[in-house]
Amino acid sequence: MWADISREFADSPSQARILRFLLENGLGVNEEGRITCNSIEIPATHIGRATGTDRRVVDATARRILANPGLREIFTRMRAAPDLSLVAEALGLSVITLLPKDAQEKGIVGAAVKVLVDHDLSIRQIFVTDPYLAEEPKLVLIVDEDLVPASVYKDLKALPQVKQLII
Repeated sequence: MWADISREFADSPSQARILRFLLENGLGVNEEGRITCNSIEIPATHIGRATGTDRRVVDATARRILANPGLREIFTRMRAAPDLSLVAEALGLSVITLLPKDAQEKGIVGAAVKVLVDHDLSIRQIFVTDPYLAEEPKLVLIVDEDLVPASVYKDLKALPQVKQLII
């Protein structure tokens, strides 16, 4: 998907930067061409400031998204989800972050989930950063325990797909 989007916006690096920002943050575009977060409109000036572009470029990007049927389908349905990793400690949860050797390799999530299931841990949330969008793709596992046994970390680190484990 990202390759198609990159080709579509190859003529405008600033619009491509805005599009990437929207995807990374789960932001959408409503039918009126406004940037939204779960149907809450975000001023183009704010998106411009965050991306180092002008609000007119943001507006032009939104119009271009709506003019492309494939992108329109994606961005008019885009929704942001909460990231519990930022509040895990306050909720009594633990965060385990895996950095893969090759983020495009299949089976990374399944192997990590199997380790947690084998240790009888409940998973509250999982999210994976897209290897095409993130400089350092990662798998974040949020488990329903405030103290995770050391054996879990040992087993996760031993997975052949794991380059680094962050706890």
